Amino acid sequence: MLLISCPFCGPRSEDEFGFGGDASLITPNDDDNIQDVADYMFLRDNPKGWHKEYWFHRYGCRRWLKIERHTVTHEIGSVSPATE
Repeated sequence: MLLISCPFCGPRSEDEFGFGGDASLITPNDDDNIQDVADYMFLRDNPKGWHKEYWFHRYGCRRWLKIERHTVTHEIGSVSPATE
């Protein structure tokens, strides 16, 4: 089980959070072609190592966080508000 250190609530179990997706994706523009939009929607890398993700603290402060997590060891490197 992961222990996520929320910057607003302190250390909490991962059960309080919901995974929100890849924080490294760049949203396509309105003028991008349909293939770029389809690739954004359906194609994802499966990184091995450190990766930035969005998580929502649903049973705590109800804020979005950006978490850097190692995808193999599940070690948490950093946690910050998603707005940073």
